[in-house]
Amino acid sequence: MNTIFFILMVSIIFVIGTMLQRLFYGPTIYDRMNGLGVIGADTILLLVLFGYIDGRPDMYVDIAISYAFLGFIGSVIVAKYLGGKNI
Repeated sequence: MNTIFFILMVSIIFVIGTMLQRLFYGPTIYDRMNGLGVIGADTILLLVLFGYIDGRPDMYVDIAISYAFLGFIGSVIVAKYLGGKNI
């Protein structure tokens, strides 16, 4: 079972690598924001998978939830900044 989790982790790291390319070389700011969102979601998946490999998924799920909350707040702030001052 750990080999399946390890293969999933390697594939997610590959996706993060491709999204880093999108993040740095994206033609528009929206492509870069999309890459950042995918990297955040994949990092949450990596945390949960590592928790199952380590044998303590409860601790890593709590960390992943905290990271997801911070990522959501950050993306809302950046979207508000990019959207302008009109409410």
